[in-house]
Amino acid sequence: MSDHVYKHIELTGSSTDSMEDATQRAVERAARTVHNMRWFEVVQVRGMIENGSVHYWQVVLKIGFTLDET
Repeated sequence: MSDHVYKHIELTGSSTDSMEDATQRAVERAARTVHNMRWFEVVQVRGMIENGSVHYWQVVLKIGFTLDET
């Protein structure tokens, strides 16, 4: 196993379905432009309540990726 250096970014995913869906949306969207993604960490979960029920989820996550080799 080689040594890695990671850079990380923070994203907020959102969904009307679930926390998992909000997380998946953020990862899938980042994958369009961020290469070598290796891990994610959920650092915050919040939501919006409407008419007494959960209407919307927001998940803040850090995504770690390895830097390109030179």
